[in-house]
Amino acid sequence: MPSFTSVHLAERPKDRIVPGKTFTTKQRSVPTISTLKDGEVLFQTLYLSLDPAMRSWLNPTRSYIPPVQIDEVMRGYGIGIVQASKSQKFPVGTYASGMCGWTEYAVLKDKQLEALELPEGAVPTDELGVLGMTALTAYFGILDVGQVKEGDFVVVSGAAGATGSVVGQIAKIKGARVLGLAGADDKVKWLKEELGYDEALNYKDPEFRKKFREATKGLIDVYFDNVGGEILDMALARAKPHARFIMCGAISEYNKTKPQGPKNYLMIISMRIRMQGFIVTDYTAQFPKAKKQLAQWLSEGKLKRKETIIKGGLPKAEQALVDLFNGANTGKLLVEVAQPEDAKAKL
Repeated sequence: MPSFTSVHLAERPKDRIVPGKTFTTKQRSVPTISTLKDGEVLFQTLYLSLDPAMRSWLNPTRSYIPPVQIDEVMRGYGIGIVQASKSQKFPVGTYASGMCGWTEYAVLKDKQLEALELPEGAVPTDELGVLGMTALTAYFGILDVGQVKEGDFVVVSGAAGATGSVVGQIAKIKGARVLGLAGADDKVKWLKEELGYDEALNYKDPEFRKKFREATKGLIDVYFDNVGGEILDMALARAKPHARFIMCGAISEYNKTKPQGPKNYLMIISMRIRMQGFIVTDYTAQFPKAKKQLAQWLSEGKLKRKETIIKGGLPKAEQALVDLFNGANTGKLLVEVAQPEDAKAKL
């Protein structure tokens, strides 16, 4: 009987994820159609999305979603193909996306899945990137929370990541001037030459502080924060009165035992800054409308994307998540769990 691999949380990391220690793998027999209940499908994972928020899911603290439990399959969103089905909604061969977890196969209820409906010019992995949750996060963050408008000066940290890269492009579509912050010269070049950012800076540049002050001499209307830490403090010091700060993530703090808040918090008072956090699932009812707009921008060439795909199967996911915090990706980071051609051949 064929078997499959799944990745489980072995112990909670105190700071950084430790490959071979934080997670463990297990082997089980692949379920057959006879084991499925009505409304269930056997889902084979093709690609997994890797995102900074996954680190926070490992902490036993109160949050917007319960933590992953010890010995539980690591939580993760992916796209895949239905290999067996007792659901009229998802016949065998259907490509779909859902919270499948870090596993090669999963038995899922049809209500946990969404069939892939790709617009012209899109590829299946776009469902995890430029048309997926990270893009929706960018969309609602910059438009609803940030209320970006024509003429605004927008600064985006983590600008070359899956969310940040879409934030800046939407801001440009809306007529804003955009400064992106990233951690490598090639990322800075990509932001300016391909995504159309007005300016971009490498925060690892020894002259970064000086260059940041110069680039923000007109002061900041909207700051989209993906990293927290020192750069957030620098942005607070350059905020206009009534600036909008969109608190999306804090990747610089997720691996710390004691994350640090902003030291320049008094600027929030003196500049009357509106600093607001949000979670993309707050907007679930508006997803269809937002995805339609993102798809239109993509087909029109107004929205561009880049993927970093880690090949080699599910065992690569653990190290890839570690590498995410070291800036290994440009655009969306994915792990290829199985090649689509091989999965299709099993039908």
